Amino acid sequence: MGVLDNVTIGMTAEKIVTMTSEMTVGHFVAQMPQVYATPMMILHMEMAAGFAIASHLPEGFVSVGMDVKVRHLAATPVGRTVRAIARVIQIDPKSVVFEVEAWDGDRKIGDGTHRRGIVNVVEFEERFGVRQLALSSD
Repeated sequence: MGVLDNVTIGMTAEKIVTMTSEMTVGHFVAQMPQVYATPMMILHMEMAAGFAIASHLPEGFVSVGMDVKVRHLAATPVGRTVRAIARVIQIDPKSVVFEVEAWDGDRKIGDGTHRRGIVNVVEFEERFGVRQLALSSD
């Protein structure tokens, strides 16, 4: 049985966040506007992609980001609700490709594709000499 046998085209998930000042480009770079930072948008898209397939992977396996091709289409100010959506569009032997979008209400603010590789956590940690940390699922 393959690690992606339970993953199917069309699986989707989303990550919804309320924009805070800590998510703005101005928080990270002095003199920049207080609007949604592109790296934060990409993070939320990646999180949605990971959520879409996580429960369908065998125990001991996770997905990790490998490739991001994203456009940031519009600025989003603090206080707005952003919804990042990921949908499986391609399944390869060791990775999954997602169509990703980010929305501020009914306005699309980002889109693109994202590829996640599938890894065995124990083997991955041994290979790179790292230990898994407890992460928040928020």
